[in-house]
Amino acid sequence: MVAERAAEPVVREREQQRRWVVALGLLAAAPVLLAAWESVRTTRVNVLLDYWHVLAKVTSDSGSLEFGPLWSYHLEQPFVLPSLLFYGDAAWFGGDNRVLTLLTVGLLVVALVAMRSMLAVSGVARAAVVAVFAFLVCTPHLAELWVQATNGMSWVPAVVLSVLAVVAAHHGRVGFALAAAAVGAVSFGAAMPVWFAVALVLWLRRERWWRVVVPAAVGVVVVAGWLATRPPEAQSMAGSGFAPVARAKVVTAVLGSVWTSATPAVAVVVGAAVGAVLVGLGVAAARRRGSAETVADAGWVGLAAYAVAVAVLIGLGRTTPAAPGGNAGLISRYALAGVLATCALIALLVRRRPVPGRVAVPLAAALVAITFVTGTAKAGAVRNSHAPLGVVPVALRMESTRALAALQVQPAVLPAAKALGMYPFDGTHTLGCANLELGDRVDPARTRDLPRADGVVDAPALTADTVVAGWADLAGRAGTCALVTTPDGLVVGGGITALPRPDVPRTGGLAGFRVVVGPGAGDVLVHLDGTFHRVLGRPDA
Repeated sequence: MVAERAAEPVVREREQQRRWVVALGLLAAAPVLLAAWESVRTTRVNVLLDYWHVLAKVTSDSGSLEFGPLWSYHLEQPFVLPSLLFYGDAAWFGGDNRVLTLLTVGLLVVALVAMRSMLAVSGVARAAVVAVFAFLVCTPHLAELWVQATNGMSWVPAVVLSVLAVVAAHHGRVGFALAAAAVGAVSFGAAMPVWFAVALVLWLRRERWWRVVVPAAVGVVVVAGWLATRPPEAQSMAGSGFAPVARAKVVTAVLGSVWTSATPAVAVVVGAAVGAVLVGLGVAAARRRGSAETVADAGWVGLAAYAVAVAVLIGLGRTTPAAPGGNAGLISRYALAGVLATCALIALLVRRRPVPGRVAVPLAAALVAITFVTGTAKAGAVRNSHAPLGVVPVALRMESTRALAALQVQPAVLPAAKALGMYPFDGTHTLGCANLELGDRVDPARTRDLPRADGVVDAPALTADTVVAGWADLAGRAGTCALVTTPDGLVVGGGITALPRPDVPRTGGLAGFRVVVGPGAGDVLVHLDGTFHRVLGRPDA
């Protein structure tokens, strides 16, 4: 009886810990589900130029895969795996962007599970760390990766394969590590440093010498081969000057990007601190190479080294004053390197100073709140920047070559897209405007002129095969859709409404529209509540 009473506090504590572990597990699922939800409610069509450029390169006009171009560089980097994924999406799913965005989230979850396997802590502390990792890996800072699959499939497969390679090396599975690194190497340049990260992990574990030398030697060959074969021209508006200070700011901003949405100075300062602490922890691990503590830290040190190396590559190859905020390190997709660095830092610190469960939970909540909240503004900016490209499916369906070129979609992809039966050539495309399609006529009785004080087309006249923008305030509301018609009401074009127009604060700043203009066009009509409002051109445009 006495023993049972003595055991009661222990039982209660274990039960309480179990509940916390379950609660934190459910919390960890929240950001994953939010990212997945965002990925399936995004656009059906891929609207970014890289998808169509790559698809045009690797697909014949008859719709078959061209194997030779698979091995050519894209943005001066290997692009084999993303090219295959783009083609598979086009051939099997009609080019549905949402298939690949959901796959992007799934791959990030794979990386999360892999990192979890390296954690040395247990119980509530482990569950709290995993929850923080989940909110970091699926932070809104990375929304660019699952809003448009072009970005997600370019970056995520290579990075996830690199994470798997490092984790495998941490567990002593050298063959799997080398295989993952090899597939990553033909996926994207972001996987290039992983060979050295794998070698570092194995060296810290005091593995046999050949296990360390092989990945390091392969890494040297890979880098040398890339330097010898890469195109000479600069990519993505990157500057070619030396500019060490500007490049260092980009590197540190990448490492600190999850702590701010749009303030480069904050990202640079935090990133520099993160980098400095990681270097210190790495040096300490190297001094105790082969010890039980270092073996437990090896994978995290390797992951940190990989993340810092990716940040350095971004600084070397993507530094440009043309980036938003003047610092390319704040671009959404690049935050993935900062996420991995932050995860490694947390894991290394937690193993050195175990955190009691009662402290781990509020600390995890604070980290989650800061990084997640600061990311929401960046996610909104990403969605707003992509919104005007919603006219891409209309331009494709109309086969408007000049309009496609203006949208940076290669017109040369049209034969392949039609041969593959991709959307919008699969018979399901609609203008989504009052049940009217190309070739239908608008009833004149449903049309009325909109005063220029309430909206204008940003052009004095409508020219066929172009993309035209404008705005319309319909009694304080944005239109639901837009059409382009001939003077007698024949529908020859269409577009989208409710676009951000910072210069027009009316209708909540969403008064903008964008349309693709067909031949013989005379009017732009914005629809709301059964009425078409004819928007006139700007006389001073």
